Amino acid sequence: MHRNLPILIAIAVMTAGCSSDSFTPILGCEPDNQLTPDCRFQNPEDLALTPSRRAVIVSQFATMDGSAPGSLARLRLADANIATFPLGPGDTSSAEPSWGDVSCSPPDPATFAPHGIDLDIRSDGRHVLYVVNHGGRESVELFEVKDGGADVHLAWRGCVEGPERAYFNDVVARSDGGFWATHMMPKDSQIWPMIKGGIFGGDTGWVYAWHPATGYAKVAGSDGPFPNGIEKSADERFLFINMYMAGEVRKLDLVSGKVVASAEVASPDNLTWSDDDDLLVASHTAGLSQQMECQSLEAGSCGFKFEIVRLDPERMTASVVVSNQGAPMGAATVALQVGNELLLGTFAGDRIARFSLK
Repeated sequence: MHRNLPILIAIAVMTAGCSSDSFTPILGCEPDNQLTPDCRFQNPEDLALTPSRRAVIVSQFATMDGSAPGSLARLRLADANIATFPLGPGDTSSAEPSWGDVSCSPPDPATFAPHGIDLDIRSDGRHVLYVVNHGGRESVELFEVKDGGADVHLAWRGCVEGPERAYFNDVVARSDGGFWATHMMPKDSQIWPMIKGGIFGGDTGWVYAWHPATGYAKVAGSDGPFPNGIEKSADERFLFINMYMAGEVRKLDLVSGKVVASAEVASPDNLTWSDDDDLLVASHTAGLSQQMECQSLEAGSCGFKFEIVRLDPERMTASVVVSNQGAPMGAATVALQVGNELLLGTFAGDRIARFSLK
């Protein structure tokens, strides 16, 4: 997996003079350190549990700049069967309005490049998967999730192209048919924001809100250094925003537009809700030089150190649940609770790892 050149240059500037161990991809696929890998994926960067809880939708990441395609896949939990979803509209015989912007056309399957995803239920009772897409355009794609339990199908229902210069990372649904999406930095000008955020801790992006009637608006109080993963409280009063280059998770009150609390978490990537209503945050604890080396991975998995952090959303106190460096998997980007296990995905590797909570 290769990021685009401007980001590589920026990271190289930030890590000049830093030393790191030589990069050795993890090619074996044996269990180790309480982690059991499944090595049949392409950079499973984000994960979502289906409504029946019998399958997981996998966002198979390719590149940040959309120069290579990725895919959406289904991992069936009962027998570990994997299937890639074909992309295309659902039944077009009806005159059903688009779920996004009515002027937005379907994505090109040949260039589709998914990143962050979120699965939620609509007001009409149907389930929708929101997908950040970098391929061919910067957009959020909307798919209806048809969950029969034994199998799952996706039908494209609409999309929303990003505003000018938008560069999305993650997305979370709103109950009014809209969504919130993290905007990392300007897509057409990346070197200076990466240096500004990585070295000086300056703000590089913010959160966008989108509503069918009003379009995009910047969320007050959401500016920060490289906004990454995002989640909402059940009542949609608060957003939890991972500020990757600030090393913190911020709790933003949408009524006041103020950050009311924060927690120190090293380079926080994605976050999900646990079954007991805590947040699970994937944290990158390796140096930036090691992270840069993982951009050139061509086989196996990156091994840089990560932690999965449990975060109390009320007190914003954190505790480490999983910590690993090297085999069988590093560079975790997401932890998804499925029963008594966590499924861990990565942006740089061919595997998902299971961790038992028992």
